[in-house]
Amino acid sequence: MYKSIIRPLLFNFDPEKVHHFTAAALGAGFSLPVLPFLADAAWKIENPKLDRSLFGLKFPNPVGLAAGFDKDATMIDSMAHLGFGFTEIGTLTPKAQPGNPKPRLFRLPKDKAIINRMGFNNGGVVAASKRLEKRKSNIIVGGNIGKNKDTENENAVSDYLICLRQLHDLVDYFVVNVSSPNTPGLRALQDKEPLLKILLTLQEENQKRKFAKPLLLKIAPDLTQTQLEDIVELAVESKLSGIIATNTTISRTGLQTDAAEVE
Repeated sequence: MYKSIIRPLLFNFDPEKVHHFTAAALGAGFSLPVLPFLADAAWKIENPKLDRSLFGLKFPNPVGLAAGFDKDATMIDSMAHLGFGFTEIGTLTPKAQPGNPKPRLFRLPKDKAIINRMGFNNGGVVAASKRLEKRKSNIIVGGNIGKNKDTENENAVSDYLICLRQLHDLVDYFVVNVSSPNTPGLRALQDKEPLLKILLTLQEENQKRKFAKPLLLKIAPDLTQTQLEDIVELAVESKLSGIIATNTTISRTGLQTDAAEVE
C-alpha cells in the first residue's frame, strides 16, 4: 500500500512540506489515547540480543534516528513509540535561524536518494530544551550541536558551549557537528587547530558537571587521509567517546540522475 499508493501521492509534493506534514501527523496521532499503546505493541521489541552498551549508555536496540529528521525535539516521544533505540535531535544552534533559501531538499528517484541543502534551520536551543523538559518517554536522546550561520569561525566555540550548557541536563550524549556542507565555512572547523580548541573547551565544561556526558564528533565523508589521521589524534587527545561517520557528502559521483538535474 505504501509503495503503490502513499509514496506516489507524497512524491507529488515538495519533500520538505511532506516532512512537516509527517511530523504533524505523528504528533496528532500519538496524542490519541490508544495509538501509543498500539504502536508500542506493534513496533517496540524487547530482546536482550539487541541490547547494546556504549559509553555508559544502554541502548535497547542499535537502530536510531540520526539528526536532521527531528531538528527541534518535536518528535522524541513519537520515535520512541515507533521502536527506535535512540534518537538524535538537531542540529541545534544558540539562536533560531531559518536555514538556506527554499527549495533546499531535492529527491533523486533514480538513485533512491535525497540532496539536502537545509543549512541548520532550527528554532534555537532554548526552545528545544523546553520541549525536552516535557518529554514523556525514556528513549536515549542525543543532542547534535552547531554554530549559527552568522557566527564567525573564530567565535564558533562560544556557540557550541552555549548549546552544551543549555542541553547538558536534558540529553544523554552530545554530537559536535562541524561537518555539514550547508553552512558556509563550517567544514573549516575540522582543521586541526580550530577543532582542538572546540573539543577541549567543550570537554572541559563537560567534565565540570556532576555527570559528564559522552561527547562525540560528526565528521564529513570527504576528508583526506591526512585530515582523518589528524581527527583521530584529536579524538584521543580530547577524550571523545566516539566518532559519527558521516555527514552529508559533497560528492556527486556515481549518480544515475543527470548532473544538470542535480545542480
